[in-house]
Amino acid sequence: MNQKYRNKLKQKKRIVVKIGSSSLAHPETGHLDLNKIEVLVRELSDLVNQNKEVVLVSSGAIMVGSKTLGFSKKPQELALKQACASIGQARLMMIYQKLFSEYNQIASQILMTNFTIQNPNSKKNARNTLNALLSLGVIPIVNENDTVATEEIEVGDNDTLSAMVASLIDAELLILLSDIDGLFTDDPHQNKEAKLIEFVDSIDSEVLSMAKESTGSNVGTGGMATKLCAARICMEKGCDMLIANGCDFHILHDLMEGKNAGTLFTKGEEQ
Repeated sequence: MNQKYRNKLKQKKRIVVKIGSSSLAHPETGHLDLNKIEVLVRELSDLVNQNKEVVLVSSGAIMVGSKTLGFSKKPQELALKQACASIGQARLMMIYQKLFSEYNQIASQILMTNFTIQNPNSKKNARNTLNALLSLGVIPIVNENDTVATEEIEVGDNDTLSAMVASLIDAELLILLSDIDGLFTDDPHQNKEAKLIEFVDSIDSEVLSMAKESTGSNVGTGGMATKLCAARICMEKGCDMLIANGCDFHILHDLMEGKNAGTLFTKGEEQ
């Protein structure tokens, strides 16, 4: 059954890809891994060349800003976090714009807050803007507006935000790339006997019990619990979701070819 539904991923046209901060940084230094980002940009540009519509939800603003200011680790004070986000978001977009332009691809920036999703008028405007950009062949790059949004951490990093975006634009697939291979029966960092679950068609109490907050990295803020929350949002809207390891962004090609990697969440009986 798992492979049956993975084969259907080849036909997905509207795709949201979420990248965690830990997947963008060198593990030793915390600075941006430019080689990895270039692979990401090339993979996404190739998807657009296949006549697919792509939205990138990218973390990293606070991380980039804190490194730019010379901090050894991400600050904890809210005002400092927001100052770092202000600096880091601009730098991150500059890098994305430069790299996407090398592949003749246009990228745009959309910063959202919890208000954007909750307020009917803002939600409608966001949907219309995203749909217009996608119709033009543009890759929107979405992030939480950390500079002004005090809910930043509480919203669940960008896992929940990416699911909200997928729901907002009726995406067919959400891919969460993080520092873990997928959903495990237990925290693989703590339990070597933990087994990867390749296919989930229902999020019940047993699946929820597998979420371990310690799977979140020190760079990002999301854990497995936020990813399962995202999966639930997607599945309720009929959108498939994948959790996979973002250590090598070439995995996007493998996932879209239906290869067995990560954990696939889908309401199989409705496909």
